[in-house]
Amino acid sequence: MSLDEREYLAQIERAIATLQQDLPTLFERDICYDIYSRDIEFRDPVNRFKGKFNYRIIFWTLRFHGQLFFTELFFDLHRVQQNTPETIRADWTVRGTLRVPWKAKLFFNGYSIYTLNQEARISKHVDTWDRSPQAILKQFVQKG
Repeated sequence: MSLDEREYLAQIERAIATLQQDLPTLFERDICYDIYSRDIEFRDPVNRFKGKFNYRIIFWTLRFHGQLFFTELFFDLHRVQQNTPETIRADWTVRGTLRVPWKAKLFFNGYSIYTLNQEARISKHVDTWDRSPQAILKQFVQKG
């Protein structure tokens, strides 16, 4: 194995370790952005954008709205693993209690696919949810 290949594999291991460390607390504190490319592309069922600055904004927004609208909010990380030579998959659950008198509960599962570029930096992050955004919003009006 050449030095470049070893460096690439080490960078992938670093990305996986960073995701394992950052994701469970993403509603509480900021993540490390060193593993992401400058032109990272993000997509989920309601958002789509490009660039590290916008990527930072989405995580700031998640923390801000999480603290504003929830009495408790968790990102349960189940697994992070290399899926293919150029992708990492993270399986997770978001759950929480809304700051409303009826204590509505939020719950949905999903997974993230992180695509790696030639430097083993994450250049694309695509989230898939187990239900539609409308179904998730309906949880906000249901009694907890």
